[in-house]
Amino acid sequence: MLNVNVIGKRKIYLSISGVLVGAAILAIIVFGFREGIDFTGGTLWQFKAPNVAIEDVSKSFVEDLKINDAKLTYDATAGMFFARLKDVTEVEHQDFIKTLSAKYDGFEELSFSSIGPSVGADLRQKSILALALVLLGISLYIAFAFRKVYQPISSFKYGITTLISLLHDVAIPAGLLAILGYYGTVEIDTNFIVALLVVMGFSVHDTIVVFDRIRENLLLYRTKKEFGEIINDSVNQTLARSINTSLTLILVLLALLFLGPANLHYFVLTLLVGVTVGIYSSIFVASPLLYVWHKFASR
Repeated sequence: MLNVNVIGKRKIYLSISGVLVGAAILAIIVFGFREGIDFTGGTLWQFKAPNVAIEDVSKSFVEDLKINDAKLTYDATAGMFFARLKDVTEVEHQDFIKTLSAKYDGFEELSFSSIGPSVGADLRQKSILALALVLLGISLYIAFAFRKVYQPISSFKYGITTLISLLHDVAIPAGLLAILGYYGTVEIDTNFIVALLVVMGFSVHDTIVVFDRIRENLLLYRTKKEFGEIINDSVNQTLARSINTSLTLILVLLALLFLGPANLHYFVLTLLVGVTVGIYSSIFVASPLLYVWHKFASR
């Protein structure tokens, strides 16, 4: 069994998390997010143009279509172009098809979808609500599941600690996307929200495993061991399992990041960062926070 002194070195682990979360929150406040068409409204156009470089297509958008603010990406694996535009009418849409079809042999439209500003605003509000409800729901569930644990720390503290850990897990990848959006052209969309929800689900799963082992060991050794020692034992008993199951997911995400479709690149990156941070928090943040809370309440 691995032997990591989580409680003894809790100040180091919590300080690392505090610095990362603080930097992420600062980035979000200062830089904000570059919102995609899902939230601001606009048009997403997918098409194929065989044997044509993205530089040539970008030039055609400016010179032939008279669009100066199009954001183009190319998925080399699928041979597809993705163009993000402002609102486009159906008449303009048909003109674009005629122009590019005449210029590029084999031009083929794959999809064309538009989202109005009001729909985008509604999606933004629903996304924020979904994140808030999931955070609240998970915290309440944890508090309910551990309702029979009242010594030396009450069940609602398990729920609050889980909430803090989840906020930690979503804040760091969100801060990264804010930085990439400010210094690059990375936009957030509904895929970003889905990624955060997946991260929360994965992270809370690992946290519950650790907390459940703490609960079991409290029943067995409450009168024989100190609370900090019980937490250390519980974390080490579940550490190998957490690392092994998480590494398999990280390997899959790395493969998708480097070999997957271009339009899912930042979705996968958000998952990868969030899952990695979630592994860290379930081991080195959630349990030490329980202990710190217990020590503070015992004064």
